[in-house]
Amino acid sequence: QVQLVESGGGLVQPGGSLRLSCAASGSTFSDSPVLWFRQAPGKEREFVAVITSNAGHTNYLDSVKGRFTISRDNAKNTVYLQMNGLKPEDTAVYYCNSKWGSLSVWGQGTRVTVSS
Repeated sequence: QVQLVESGGGLVQPGGSLRLSCAASGSTFSDSPVLWFRQAPGKEREFVAVITSNAGHTNYLDSVKGRFTISRDNAKNTVYLQMNGLKPEDTAVYYCNSKWGSLSVWGQGTRVTVSS
């Protein structure tokens, strides 16, 4: 059974940094793009970033471009989201997502709170 587990969330002051991790168990990421989404309180879940299987292509939500960086380490079966220059509006639960064939798998989420 494929599972995704996010970690690395927490409370950080505005301007601070966090690195989120998304680890896969039960299978490898290698052939699948991996995406990060977030859901702020009272809002719809939104796309944040995506990385292709060979890390040759990335894309980001406009509001995080230049501050967030997605990367992957296929040897560790882990995808990262480095978040710098955090703002209060980045406060949300962050989820990673990937597909194995037609199966779309989500992690349980990790909470990020940006507040002074």
